[in-house]
Amino acid sequence: MEDQGLDVDVRHVMLVSDMMTTTGDVQQIGRHGISGKKASVLARAAFEITVPNIVEAAVKGESDPLAGVTENVIVGQSIPIGTGLVELYMSTFDKQVKQEERQKHDRYG
Repeated sequence: MEDQGLDVDVRHVMLVSDMMTTTGDVQQIGRHGISGKKASVLARAAFEITVPNIVEAAVKGESDPLAGVTENVIVGQSIPIGTGLVELYMSTFDKQVKQEERQKHDRYG
């Protein structure tokens, strides 16, 4: 790659090679991921042949769970990593009880 004038960090090459050999065999990697196995419709469509990928997925009735980074960037959602991985839920029950108690107190003194 250096002969081509490309400066690629060795860690990137190591990551790609790890992904290609994760099953114990060397797998092909291309625009559709490792051996064309990207499950996400939008991740497949993010590469060179967008329209045919979307049309083929529509014809097959595929859906996208929006589980990866690429898909969520495309649709403008929070990315499911780091702070985007955490979902917080607030219980409104305690707040509602306190509010009802205040209302009773205000009515009856």
